[in-house]
Amino acid sequence: MSVFGKLFGGGGKGGKGPSPQDAIQKLRDTEQMLAKKQDFLEKKIDQELITAKKNGTKNKRAALQALKRKKRYENQLTQIDGTLSTIEFQREALENANTNTEVLKNMGFAAKAMKAAHENMDIDKVDDLMQDITEQQELAQEISDAISKPVGFGEEFDEDELLAELDELEQEELDKNLLEIGGTEDAHLPNVPSTSLPSRPGESFGIYNNIIIIICNKTSKSSMGTLNATVTVPTEHEITN
Repeated sequence: MSVFGKLFGGGGKGGKGPSPQDAIQKLRDTEQMLAKKQDFLEKKIDQELITAKKNGTKNKRAALQALKRKKRYENQLTQIDGTLSTIEFQREALENANTNTEVLKNMGFAAKAMKAAHENMDIDKVDDLMQDITEQQELAQEISDAISKPVGFGEEFDEDELLAELDELEQEELDKNLLEIGGTEDAHLPNVPSTSLPSRPGESFGIYNNIIIIICNKTSKSSMGTLNATVTVPTEHEITN
């Protein structure tokens, strides 16, 4: 039998050990008990300190006895602090072990469930099934492409030629609009006179390059100079061009 078995009355070889939950609860109860013992010792230390101060000058013997008790209580308090640290460490390790046990148990349960789910599955059958799915998807894509392709339009046209023809049509339309804006087809222009135009004193006219030119000569009374003015009137041929 181990030392702990002798101290805590553990069972023999065939005895069943405590569960992790029971051991954790026992350790927590021990921690609470030691915490209460700490509070008790701290109060006793304060009382002995008061007693020592009270009898410091009156009764030195009583003061020394109080200080000795205070030292014993402080030693017990230090021991309890170490014991608590050990128990806390043991409890935390046991809690971690219990958590790991539960995790492993659940993982094993999940592994069994997965094995049962895959029991009736064959990897070769799965590969064949995935291959059939891929072939059917490719066939469906080919059918969709065939349906969406226009029927009866086997000829293919050069896109550059079509764009060039479109540019020509746009240019023709632009030229037509410019001619309509000019209004040369509907505009009625007078004919160039075939007879001599009447003239007044100091005026003369002539035609140069289908343009009628009228020259006015006028003498000013206030000056000796002569004022010459030239008026140019475009002919019908000049207007149309």
